[in-house]
Order: sequence, then structure tokens, then C-alpha cells
Amino acid sequence: MEFAAIFALSLLIGALVLLVVVAVSRQKGELSEQNEQKKDTSAPVEENAAKASSKKQKHQQRPRKEKPQQHTFSHKLLASSLKNHSGNVTCLDFSSNGKYLASCSDDRTIRIWSTKDFLERDHKCLRANVEFDHATLVRFSPDSRAFITWLDNGETIRIYKMIKKDDGTFNFKAAPEDFPQKHKGIVINIGIAETGKFIMSASVDTTIVIWDLKGEALATINTNQMTNSHVAVSPCGRFVASCGFTPDVKVWEVCFAKSGEFKEVARAFDLKGHSAGVYSFDFSNDSRRMVTVSKDGTWKLWDTDVEYKKKQDPYLLRTVPCQVSEGSRIALSPDGRVVAISNGFDIAMYSASTGELEEEFHGVHSEEITDLKFDINNRFLVSSGDRAIRVFHNAVGYRAAIQDMQTMLKKASNDGVRQRLQQQITDAQNALDTVLNATKN
Repeated sequence: MEFAAIFALSLLIGALVLLVVVAVSRQKGELSEQNEQKKDTSAPVEENAAKASSKKQKHQQRPRKEKPQQHTFSHKLLASSLKNHSGNVTCLDFSSNGKYLASCSDDRTIRIWSTKDFLERDHKCLRANVEFDHATLVRFSPDSRAFITWLDNGETIRIYKMIKKDDGTFNFKAAPEDFPQKHKGIVINIGIAETGKFIMSASVDTTIVIWDLKGEALATINTNQMTNSHVAVSPCGRFVASCGFTPDVKVWEVCFAKSGEFKEVARAFDLKGHSAGVYSFDFSNDSRRMVTVSKDGTWKLWDTDVEYKKKQDPYLLRTVPCQVSEGSRIALSPDGRVVAISNGFDIAMYSASTGELEEEFHGVHSEEITDLKFDINNRFLVSSGDRAIRVFHNAVGYRAAIQDMQTMLKKASNDGVRQRLQQQITDAQNALDTVLNATKN
């Protein structure tokens, strides 16, 4: 009996132990499954986090696109640098009243600068936007109330009116219609006659088109020079000249009747003397002098105040050796006293009366110079090539004017004339001293 009780108790205890073992093992299995599930669910999260971290590191390591740095240039005669354009400046033009400078760029804007701000710290300008295109050339109208542009993609001339506001600034309004397309080659220049009678456009393929102000083609000229490198309207508004592959410059007169109606384009005269193609040319403000620069490594000064209808040829006044490169530009100051020539990134200034090299500017722009102009008052020389417009004091012009007036003073016999010349010499010397002192400061 006692043995049976002990045996029953042993069985009971064994059963209890077995139940405990089974329960513990089952709990461990559940915990193991939960852990496996956690691992399974956390694995893709950790993988995604690792990928995101890797992408973030790659993104942080990716080099940033840095804005191109503005080319730096300094010189004692540098008056200012106009830097509002975000693209390369392709063309410059001064208004006939001397108040404004127009510039166009591949940033799809045309900017109008006030010349009175050239010497100020801040250079404000007005902006005209070119919709869905950009202008490569710009020219003021004779009355300085409008300008024309050549549109690169549209391959046409567009006229903008400058509408003055009460605060003295302008609104710019494009004409309802652009000019019709006539050129097959790349257009290298446009111009408006000072008389307001015609507009000129010229392309590299030897074609020049003469237009009226409404966009009707009046005449087409074939220069027969294989290629045109430069074409321009004379400041007097009578002539159109061209140069190119051949070693001469051809000049035509655009003729109108007394009633104002267009008559014809007649050959006027040629400038012959270079031994290679001519890169560029320019007129004095009265159109009585011209300068040319050629692939032959010289620039020439010409007297064009001739009776060409009587077969009188222009006179060659001076030939001067110079440094040139493909696309060299030449500018003659309005008073005919100074010659400026571009050579790649550099500019040289010469005295027109002596041919002496007076000033050199090296590395003016980071790219080849695209335009070179004197202002109408002979105070400044401006150039373009990159995003900046460089404005130089025309110290060479001041010195040349003083020398000319001193020569005239020696020959003057009238006391009134002598006093007037002496006053002009004093004024010019004071202006030159102001420029030189400003550059020192």
C-alpha cells in the first residue's frame, strides 16, 4: 500500500516535470520564431537605410557645378568694367547723342547703359529681353529713341522703340513684325544711316541688303570679295563700305532723289594698298578719314575727302606695322586722332598723326575681342569679348588734341584765335590731369 502511494507520487511528479519541460521548450520555440520574424522584417529596412546612406554619401561627394569666374583685368587707364551680362557680349554701340551705350549678349538681353555712370562705383543699366532668341548685333537709331537688332535664331532684323517713362527710364517695345529673311549666310553687321533713310544688313557670303525703315528691301549688293569680313554704314549716312578676302575696301553711295525716294546704289571709290585681305575698317565722325587693318600686318590711314564722281582716288596718308590676328578689329576716334586695334585678347592704341604706339592693354578679355568702339565725345574706348565690357580713358586722345592745338597756336596770328586755343589747351590738359590723377588714386 505504502509502495503504491510512493509509486503514484513519483508518477505525478514525473508528469509535472514533463509538463514543465514541454512548456519551456514551446516558449523557446515561440521566442525563436519571433526573433526570426524580426530579423526577416528588419533586414530590408537596414538594407534600404544602407542604400540611402550610400546615396547620400555619393550625393555629398558629387562635385558641384561652379559658376565660371569673371576674368580679372586691371590697368591704370581702365575707367570701369560693366558686368551685368551673364553671357558673352557680342556687340556694342553708342547713341549719337553720346548719352547711352547699347550692348547685346547671348544671355538673351540687350542692355542700355548711361555713359555718365561710367566713372561711378555702381553701373546701372536698363534691360530689354529677347523672347525665345538672342541678339548678336545692336545699333541705335539716329534720334537715339530706338534701336535695331539682329536675331540669331530668327535670322532677321527686329526694331525696338525706347519709350521714356516719367522717372527718366525706358520701356522697350518691339515692332509688330520683324524684317523678312533675305540672307543665306551668317550676318556679320547691321547699321542705320544717320539720315534715317535706310538700314543695312550684311552677311559673310558677300551679300549686302539695303532696306527701308519698314522692312522692304531696296537693293542687294554683291561685293564679289569671296567672303565679307566687315561691312558698315558711314557716319554721314551716305556710304556703305565692305572688306573681306581681297586686299581692298569697296565703298558705295546709297543715292536718294530730292523727294526722298530711293534711286540706286552706285560705286563710289576703293581703298587699294594692302597686300592681303582686310579684316576691318572704320570712319572718322565726318567720314573724311578711314582706317583699315589687314592680314598683311599693317594698318593704314586714308584721306577719303575726295571728289570721287570726278574719278579722284582717296589718298593714303600713313602705313604702320602692327600685331594682328584673324578677326582683328580697328576703331578710329570720332575726331580722327587715335587708332585702336584688337589682336586676340589685346588692344593697342596709336596716334593717328604720328603712327606711334602710345598704349597697350594685354589680356583685356578671357576670349577674343568681339567689338571695339570710341564714344562720340572721344573720352572713352570700350571693348567686349567675354561677359564684361571694358571702359578705358582715352588719354592718347587728350595728348593728341593738346599737341594739335599747340601746333595751331604757333601758327595763329589773330589774338582772339590764340586766346581761344590757349583756353582749349588748358581745358584739355586739366581733363588729362584729372584722368591721370584718378588712375593713381
